[in-house]
Amino acid sequence: MDQSTGNLRWLRLATLMASIGLVVAACGTTGGGTPTTSASTGTKGGTLSLIGTSDPDAFDTATAYSTTDYMFERAYARGLVGYPTSSDLQKTNTVTADAATQVPTTSNGGISSDGKTYTFKIKSGVKWNTSPARQVTAQDFVLGMKRLCNPVNPVGAPGYYESTIAGFKDYCEPMLKLTDQSATGIATYINGHDISGITTSGSDTIKFTLVQAASDFLNILALPFASAAPKEYLQYVPGDNTFNQHVISDGPYTIVKYDVGKELDLDRNPAWDSSTDNLRAAYVDHIKLMLGFDASASQQQIAAGTADMQFDNAIPTADLAQLLQAKDPRLVVGPPGEINPYMVFNFQSPNNGGAMAKLQVRQAIEYAIDKVAIAQFYGGLSINIPAHQILTKGSAGYEAFNLYPTANDQGDPAKTKSMLAAAGYPNGLTLKMVCRTSGVHPKNCQSYQGDLQKAGITLQILPVPSSQYYTKYLGAPDAAKRGVWDVADPGWIPDWAGNNGRSIIQPLFDGRTYGPQSTDWGDYNSDAVNSDIDKALAAKSVSDGNKYWHEADMQIMKDAAVVPVLDQSAPVFHSSRVQNFVFFPFISQGDITNVWLKG
Repeated sequence: MDQSTGNLRWLRLATLMASIGLVVAACGTTGGGTPTTSASTGTKGGTLSLIGTSDPDAFDTATAYSTTDYMFERAYARGLVGYPTSSDLQKTNTVTADAATQVPTTSNGGISSDGKTYTFKIKSGVKWNTSPARQVTAQDFVLGMKRLCNPVNPVGAPGYYESTIAGFKDYCEPMLKLTDQSATGIATYINGHDISGITTSGSDTIKFTLVQAASDFLNILALPFASAAPKEYLQYVPGDNTFNQHVISDGPYTIVKYDVGKELDLDRNPAWDSSTDNLRAAYVDHIKLMLGFDASASQQQIAAGTADMQFDNAIPTADLAQLLQAKDPRLVVGPPGEINPYMVFNFQSPNNGGAMAKLQVRQAIEYAIDKVAIAQFYGGLSINIPAHQILTKGSAGYEAFNLYPTANDQGDPAKTKSMLAAAGYPNGLTLKMVCRTSGVHPKNCQSYQGDLQKAGITLQILPVPSSQYYTKYLGAPDAAKRGVWDVADPGWIPDWAGNNGRSIIQPLFDGRTYGPQSTDWGDYNSDAVNSDIDKALAAKSVSDGNKYWHEADMQIMKDAAVVPVLDQSAPVFHSSRVQNFVFFPFISQGDITNVWLKG
């Protein structure tokens, strides 16, 4: 998942756990990390005020894939399973029942002995806020899964489902090629086709049949993509502006106002029954997101108490340094584990004679970047580590290596320049970089520009709004093929912790899933890496899987598919009236459904 204090779009989730069965590493939380308490001790009522620059990328669970999207999805969308909010990382990274009555296991009969069948029952009392309110059904969860393959705004990580659920790929491929991409055309396909590996019994039981046993399948179902969808959604093209004005909730809050670029308001959902929800206490009555504020203005308002929490802005560098020095209790620093940012090469770009597709050119650029300079924009080396590979410490398959070392990680432009000359570019080249206009991103791009200029590379910066960065540029194959951009600097938070190779290597580097809104943004496609992915997913033990995840990590860096820049910890700031603020790694923020306000 991309992160959204860097707007990491494809969500999503910071991790500190090692592979399944290993001990959780120490959590570097600075201040403010009060532990969760029972709902009876929290204060009900009030309006929680969030502040940020750009609109959420999407409200539709079929397509939304960023930490900021998930922040709000948690308030209005429910899955069969999810994650609790807790200061105990092992607890918060443990899949828990949400709309399902229990987490299936082999011992309770929910998982078959061969590990290929998962059965869930839906809780009675989980309801849509329709008029009248109605029970969420197994069929609603089936519809949620069917909508993932829509041809207009498809799911950003199709590999999670295509490689696990029987018949999912066969269902998806024709749908993605639909010529009639209207709401009617999409609904007709959905109603006329089934996913063979997803079946229902009555209105409260849903069963998933897998291609092969997958030890991380519950983590996949815990993603917002697998949320239920009401039948009314068939009236709209997934994720378009009309849909955004008609979101239906089965969570504790419902959207009551959305003024694009200005404001998003959520109120309590009268159809929500707290007795059915052990993940969300829903203390506050109202949630308001104010838009159009840059990082500096957002920080000032939160510090003054006129706003409560950040949305998509990072803490300004100068403010962060002061907060760290003062050990301000309003500052919370999450654990490391976010590759944010990293530089992606557009393999399809026709610019410079297709330079981005040339291994020697990409390897040359690996040496150019001053990673320490970028770290300063995110609070310095005290909370950021220069990155040398895609997998971070604590991720499945992590083994430290560095194929492109430079002195103190500050770059070696002379080496880059020499390697470019050997690659056939003695006079350098000109690259286009798409750059977000919010937060620290303009500074990042200027820093890259200076680094590359020293190496004889001219970097042309294309400023774009954060809300369009992934949807109109990185996730748009046509823009890539036309050479609109050559390089970009997204970020990534693994979608879950523990046995999470599938949530890092597969979505970012499985070239077989490239297409609209894919998160393999550069269209990297390696037979060796694809094979490692398949072997890791089919491994009979976590240790065997880790071997292949490491091999994939190594091959990706040999191919110089990306330039890892930072392994980042996420610092977030909240007002003094916010209580029970616990860093929730799946959104790199506090959980708006579990904080309360001091009077």
